[in-house]
Amino acid sequence: MTPTNPLEQRHVQIRAAGTTARLLLDGHDVADHVRSYELRHTVGQLPEFQLLLRSNAAPEWEGTARVVGEAPDPGPAAAAFLAALDPGEIDRAVLARHDLLDGGPHEFTRALLAQLSEWALGVRQPGDHAAVDG
Repeated sequence: MTPTNPLEQRHVQIRAAGTTARLLLDGHDVADHVRSYELRHTVGQLPEFQLLLRSNAAPEWEGTARVVGEAPDPGPAAAAFLAALDPGEIDRAVLARHDLLDGGPHEFTRALLAQLSEWALGVRQPGDHAAVDG
């Protein structure tokens, strides 16, 4: 199988009507072979159209596709991320947050989780005290 160029755009047309849809890829109706579809578009990127074929789809199918596997288990990555953090740095960062003392229930735990989420997403990095204070 020849890999699909990720920048190659295919013509997709969706005609949804209630619980059914007509799906055309480059003018070919593929709806009878499709179990589900997902259209995703992130700003600044090309739209992605993902099709999951039915188990009883035609035994032969010709075309190009981007192969998508199951989402990886986030547990090991989360454990490695948390193990790499310095507990003292976590304390300093959480205690310096402006949203720590909001008076709401579980404020420390919410601030801790928000801090860890920001670090995981790259919004703020450990040691970036200027970002924590701002």
